[in-house]
Amino acid sequence: MIFARYAIAAALCAATSTAFIAPNNAGHGVRTATYSQRVASPLMAATLSAPETESPEAPNSMRPPIDYVWNDVSEQLINVFGYSQAEVDVYAGEVEDSKDALMKIYKALQLARGFENACNQQYMQGKIRGFMHLDNGQESIPALVDYAIKNGDKKYSYYREHTHAIASGVPPGEIMAELFMKETGSCKGAGGSMHIFDKPTYFQGGWALVSEQLPYAAGAAKSILLDRKLAISDNDVFEKQDVAPPADDDRISIVFVGEGGAQNGRMAELLNSAAKDNLPLLILVIDNGRAINTFTEDVAQNGKVYEQGKHYGVPGLHVDGQDAADVAKGGKAVIDYVRSGKGPAILQVHTYRFNGHSPADPEHERGRKDEKAWARVEQDPIKKFEEKYTANGVFTEDELKAAKKEILVDVKAAVKFADESPMPPVELAKELEYPDAPDTDYNLKPAPALADAVNARTISPEQMDTINAHIDALREKSKAGEISIGDAINLAIHEEMLRDPTTTIHAEDLQAGSSYDIPKLTQQTYGQIRAADEIIDEGHFIGKALGEGMNGYRPIIELMNTNFGIFGMAEISSAGNTFATTGGQFDMPMTIIGAGGTAPNQSLGAEHSQPFHAYVMGIPGLKICTASSPDAAYGITKSMIRDNGPCFLFAPVKMMKSSIGTLDLDVCAPLNKSVLLHEASAESVAAGNAVTVLTYLHGVKECQLLTDEIMEEGFDIDLIELRSLKPLDMDTIRTSLERTNKVVILDESTKSGGVGASISARISEELFDLLDAPVKRLCMDDAPVPYASSMEVAVVKRGSDVVKGVFDLATGQF
Repeated sequence: MIFARYAIAAALCAATSTAFIAPNNAGHGVRTATYSQRVASPLMAATLSAPETESPEAPNSMRPPIDYVWNDVSEQLINVFGYSQAEVDVYAGEVEDSKDALMKIYKALQLARGFENACNQQYMQGKIRGFMHLDNGQESIPALVDYAIKNGDKKYSYYREHTHAIASGVPPGEIMAELFMKETGSCKGAGGSMHIFDKPTYFQGGWALVSEQLPYAAGAAKSILLDRKLAISDNDVFEKQDVAPPADDDRISIVFVGEGGAQNGRMAELLNSAAKDNLPLLILVIDNGRAINTFTEDVAQNGKVYEQGKHYGVPGLHVDGQDAADVAKGGKAVIDYVRSGKGPAILQVHTYRFNGHSPADPEHERGRKDEKAWARVEQDPIKKFEEKYTANGVFTEDELKAAKKEILVDVKAAVKFADESPMPPVELAKELEYPDAPDTDYNLKPAPALADAVNARTISPEQMDTINAHIDALREKSKAGEISIGDAINLAIHEEMLRDPTTTIHAEDLQAGSSYDIPKLTQQTYGQIRAADEIIDEGHFIGKALGEGMNGYRPIIELMNTNFGIFGMAEISSAGNTFATTGGQFDMPMTIIGAGGTAPNQSLGAEHSQPFHAYVMGIPGLKICTASSPDAAYGITKSMIRDNGPCFLFAPVKMMKSSIGTLDLDVCAPLNKSVLLHEASAESVAAGNAVTVLTYLHGVKECQLLTDEIMEEGFDIDLIELRSLKPLDMDTIRTSLERTNKVVILDESTKSGGVGASISARISEELFDLLDAPVKRLCMDDAPVPYASSMEVAVVKRGSDVVKGVFDLATGQF
């Protein structure tokens, strides 16, 4: 039946097979002239010729083929990449003179096609569920990966990544089992079709948000430079060891992106960062002319992605994906350019996708169905390979048939393996929530054995003297009770960066210490490689940190104001999901720290007064803490840096310098506990005049300033600082409510979707029997926070509201 459909499609397309054909190289900018292929070896001497036939006038030439020959590619390598003709001829000969190389390419083509066809069949049978995106027609890309990419290279793909993973060495059976949602899958069934990960092959996604993988790949490339600079490497269990990479270390990071996705702003940021840091990064652009299904030229002014790097000094090569051998030859030359240390490069492969965006896609977009049917007949890279290399005598039809048969046996075995594998246990879902359990005691985590050696070779004696003097000065301020929140965090960061040299930091204005001295002296001590000043886009450097975190480093991100993290919501979300999505393969150590919250009368206006802590509460896998004092900030920061998952610390923006105190030096604080700051008297409890007050950030100060006033009125409070918003410490809340039976929540987030709403719901659901009155929520109004204090008072709650709330609950006026 399948073959019958192909035959029908071919017949329907025969009369309009030139519907998408234009003159050679039309509109693609490399050249408009045509070239004959240079004969580089006897195996290339024979060519396949066919009689030209008349075709009807093309009714719509939407996206013509480029029909490059090897000279089109070789001239770019010479003119753009600086290769000599002799060097280019070597790249050609390594493929065209080698029957083994050609067979390797052919098998990779067939494995990609066969696997995707099997996926389609299994999807139709209901064994694969959810979204699935197939790669048929684009097989020259995985063939290049199989031919030229090494195991140690870091690979970042997007949601159409099955064939990229296979070509990277991920076992097909494990990939198919992942699609079947089986425990033997590459991610134990937690990832699915769009999230293939495999630690042994450094295949690091599989990312579902278009273009999000771009900064991640930059971070992975940076991790390679970090390995070289620190002279450390991965051991057999992918942990950093005090062994330098080999002298000939030529690892690169490769990121796959569609030409539609390459129009995303992350691309410009990536090119800037990659060029600035001379990252070993290959950007492989899969140009199938469709942004999902929309004709890319309908939404993009310039489809020449390979030229986007010109302003950054990043060269690009354009190749024809219909010729898998040329893609391998040209692609290998570009990859070797990156390996040589010359910096990043772009490879754009012009290809066609034979399937819709996904099997469920209706494909109503202009010209899509006609183009797909035409491309299957006229632009099949496997068909072209077979015709070319049987016509020139390199292979017989029988040899290629035998190779295809061998591959299909492997595909069938992959399906069988997946079909017979067990489903993952239900308990696995909760086990994959956090890499480190919420009750982890971070004081017990040993420091890396490599710390002293790495510090000795990367920090000069003068730098070490300077930073030790700075640390000593901060510790003296602590002993005197004069250390601020910003300084406390800075102290914790320096202590942890010295304790573990795999710790890095990213921030804006980092050299100057940012707004609150949080990253002060980090770059001056550890160098730009570990302490990076960043462009003004939080999403970009949070994304780079994610790539570092997946590759053995512990990045810290300082946000000048936590609300700027809105730019990085996609990256923060993916950081939270990564441990679970990868089936527990990849830890995601990442600490995000910043000043935020909304204090009464802070006069910062709406954008700087948003409750970003509430926005991120719904992100799975994220630990979220607050600190209203230097001691809390210090202990929590140390623990977060040691945690193997993503953590977010919010500090009060209007108290960063004014709140001072002492520190419990060298002690890590728990990340799952609230703290009772003031306990109501036994007399007030017995009289029914005690109320539990839950608050955080600026609310702590508001309540502390008015506790005496509350007591003077004959009432009292259990004041609990919610240092852990997620996971929420229900035990401490329960213990207090067992005494008071009443609760007020002073909340620095909105009435709808706020932190207080979540806490109130949990108290009502889990502790309802302890309540003598409804939960009293004192939260921000849903209106934006005004600048003028006369209006702001109507939106932001404060201590005076707590006094009234306690009185109302204690006197039954609710």
